Amino acid sequence: MAPRQEETSADQFLKLIQNPFSSSFQVNAVWASLGTSIGISVSLAILFSLFRPRHTLVYAPKVKHADNRHAPPVVGKGIFAWVKPVLHTHEDELVNTIGLDATVFLRFTTMCRNILVIMSIIGCLVMIPVNVTQQNSSEESSSSTVFTKMTPLDVKSTAIWSQVACAWAFDLIISYFLWSNYKAVRRLRRRYFESSEYQRSLHARTLMITDIPPPARSDEGLLRLTDEVNPTAALPRAAIGRNVKDLPDLIKEHDETVRELESVLARYLRRPDRLPAKRPTLRPPRKYRAQYKSDKVDAIDYLTLRIKVLEEEVKHVRASIDRRNAMPYGFASWEMIEHAHAVAFAARKKHPQGTTIRLAPRPSDLIWENLPLSKTNRRWKRFMNRIWVTLLTVVWIAPNAMIAIFLANLSNLGLVWPAFQTSLDANPVIWAAVQGIASPAVTSLVYLVLPIIFRRLSMQAGDVTKTSRERHVLHHLYAFFVFNNLIVFSLFSAAWTFVAAVVYYEKHDDNVWEALQDGHLYTKLVSALCQASPFWVTWLLQRNLGATIDLVQMVNMVRVWFAKTFLAPTPRQAIEWTAPPAFDYASYYNYFLFYTTVAFSFATLQPIVLPVTALYFGVDAVLKKYLLLYVFVTKNESGGRFWRVLFNRLIFATIFANCIIALVAKVNGSWTMVFCVIPLPFMMLLFKFYCMRTFDTDIEFYNRSNLSDAEALGAPGKSTRRAADRLSSKFGHPALYKPLITPMVHAKAADALKRIYSGRIGTADTLALGGEYSDIAMDPMSAGKPGKTEDPVVAAAAADATAPFEVVPENHLDFSYYKNRADFRDEFGGGIYGRPEDLMTERSHTPRSFMGEWSPSSSRASSPTPSLSSRQPEPGGYYDPLDARAQEFDLRTQQQQQQNHHSGPSGTGSAMYRQSSNGSETQLLRHPQELSQTQSHNSDVLAPLDRWRTGGYGPVQQEEEFISYEHYRTAR
Repeated sequence: MAPRQEETSADQFLKLIQNPFSSSFQVNAVWASLGTSIGISVSLAILFSLFRPRHTLVYAPKVKHADNRHAPPVVGKGIFAWVKPVLHTHEDELVNTIGLDATVFLRFTTMCRNILVIMSIIGCLVMIPVNVTQQNSSEESSSSTVFTKMTPLDVKSTAIWSQVACAWAFDLIISYFLWSNYKAVRRLRRRYFESSEYQRSLHARTLMITDIPPPARSDEGLLRLTDEVNPTAALPRAAIGRNVKDLPDLIKEHDETVRELESVLARYLRRPDRLPAKRPTLRPPRKYRAQYKSDKVDAIDYLTLRIKVLEEEVKHVRASIDRRNAMPYGFASWEMIEHAHAVAFAARKKHPQGTTIRLAPRPSDLIWENLPLSKTNRRWKRFMNRIWVTLLTVVWIAPNAMIAIFLANLSNLGLVWPAFQTSLDANPVIWAAVQGIASPAVTSLVYLVLPIIFRRLSMQAGDVTKTSRERHVLHHLYAFFVFNNLIVFSLFSAAWTFVAAVVYYEKHDDNVWEALQDGHLYTKLVSALCQASPFWVTWLLQRNLGATIDLVQMVNMVRVWFAKTFLAPTPRQAIEWTAPPAFDYASYYNYFLFYTTVAFSFATLQPIVLPVTALYFGVDAVLKKYLLLYVFVTKNESGGRFWRVLFNRLIFATIFANCIIALVAKVNGSWTMVFCVIPLPFMMLLFKFYCMRTFDTDIEFYNRSNLSDAEALGAPGKSTRRAADRLSSKFGHPALYKPLITPMVHAKAADALKRIYSGRIGTADTLALGGEYSDIAMDPMSAGKPGKTEDPVVAAAAADATAPFEVVPENHLDFSYYKNRADFRDEFGGGIYGRPEDLMTERSHTPRSFMGEWSPSSSRASSPTPSLSSRQPEPGGYYDPLDARAQEFDLRTQQQQQQNHHSGPSGTGSAMYRQSSNGSETQLLRHPQELSQTQSHNSDVLAPLDRWRTGGYGPVQQEEEFISYEHYRTAR
């Protein structure tokens, strides 16, 4: 009996694996999903409307933390008061409030909604009547379900012409919306270039040079490299990268050790009046274990000692960093954005001496550890990354099938495991609950971990920016979802049956080619797609529930509640919980692209999927707009660079849908119908290349060619060397200037902590390093003397007064108190307060000639906003309120200067807030410069193109004759 029972279990398993997802294809589940999804979604939306006015820290944190420029619209306390500002906030306001990335996300969501609404009208009014009325008259078709009758599974051959016509109509609709939105994205990018925030940023006028050969790894070498592709007369300021060796690892270990110490202290001092009898212990890492006699040591003493040792090592490495060798990357910055972009455009297809020259990203966006990689090393890493992603995508087929067979229906597990069947019969209620939780829980856990895996793989692949890493994560996620969740899920049963039939015929020595023909592969594929269509209707209906769960912030609230109730959170964790969360663009874009791909694929097979998907995008377009306005922030702004990835994926989804329609035409129609569909994929590819050539250059570059205006070329400033030093500080590795974090403890545990903790020797060492390597190049300002720098001795004494730990009162466990600190701002700021490391101000020691005209009133230490440019908007161009404010400041400053001119010099206390009326420094962009001597004396014949001689070329007058590049790196 045992062998027979084993054989029976094997037969049952083979029968189940033949169609592992059959339990999902239940028509009755569609109506249940519709009812539960709408009911629960409406209930959650009402709960959100009731709790929102009383819990603004959860449902509107940006209102509290954002600056004036990024503050969202005012929302009332009424139950549905949040609806009006969401519906009436237009796109131009969104760019200033939430950034271009979030604006493009909302535009993409709206575009998908509009496409699907129009396709729904055609699908429901054309395809459903055709499929229902043109069924073949047979007993099988009369006994089929409603959803089966909506499919072309058993329609007449002539009815397939409607599929071909809809394919052409759908492609034209999709192409039109993609083209119009491509134009809109270009317009948004141009406005983004004209915005004061971009005009005042350092990265906008900086190029990044990578793969630099050893002979050119110097500031002078960078100048020579850029000169090979520089079409302008302007010369940049260059800074070569420095080798920081193990400094980033030391700082990372220091931060982890501080967080671990905070966690140990939080658990040990949870009740300061009743401390545990035993002090906490831990097991040291293996590499440090030989220094101790026992396996376990006192956790507080050990972590305290490690922090002290790591701080000394960081101090030593930072002090000796100048003696290390240069790296194969560097940065070159121009005084004007137009010059930098003209050079970048000229170098886009050139690689002088094997280097790559491109526009520099924001300093906070760089992945510094990947910059030194060579081309060969990076190419190998990318190849291995593709191998790992492909293996992960293919290997997931088996677990995905097992989850669908056994976890989704535990009775199937009982068929192949008799012992489990006994337990299942004895405890049906318990196992029913397990069945309802296990499958979605495991699947959700996998989809949460999957982006993390792909991010780490992209880091290993050599991505140099965080935004490019996110785009690659989106690429891998989309490929994974389409392959496993759409293709394999829908076609697994047909492929398994076909392969099993071929294997059977081959074992019985029959003709394999005849077996392939008798298997009717195309018919089985179309049948499998039609049978799977009700599941996708059900699945998309349930997505509306996920949208409202995001609105309610249920996952985040449950996580925080669990940590506060059952764990001992540290003050740092409590502060981080109050920060606005970062928006995961890669995951949300992947979901939206996948939903759209499913809708396009089943648009003619099951037209009811179109209005269901349109309903989802219609609801989520409103909910995501609220979340991006009031809750989420963009951690790393890319300026709308996701658009090309989205565009390419939608082109692929359209071509994939065309292939499905061609497959249906082959099975139920004729080859003539197939030939009518074949041109569509090639037309979509031509449309893709047309859009790339038409729009991408304007989206990528502020300008393409050199400026013809003589004044636009500017003049060399008096502080060229100092500006070059600041460029090195701005784009230096964060490990050179990043302040070390201090252990945080709650104020209620401060007295108990004094008896058990003796740690850091002070923070004076960290402060001493800030002047040289600070990312914003600012000196600490005196609180008692506005406009004066703080005495280093006083600053060190004030810092040591709070050492060796930072005491946090209960009422300061809020992100608003720490949003301007580097250890919190870099990770949770999201740019809604501005990135000081990327803004050029007077206190950043950047020359005024490098910035144009600036408001002198912005140099006050207590000023709440950064300096503002007085750049004049072009007629009919983009209007920026910050520019208007700067013009008002300039007018006020000119009036004050006139008064000071008549009243004589004033005291030195107010000298900081006055600016010289020297026109060569303040009116650079308002009065054209005279022509150079070479051009004025002989306007018909210009001097040779030799910038190293007096007169140079172009309308810029050179000051003296010189030969060495050292001329450009020293003050004149």
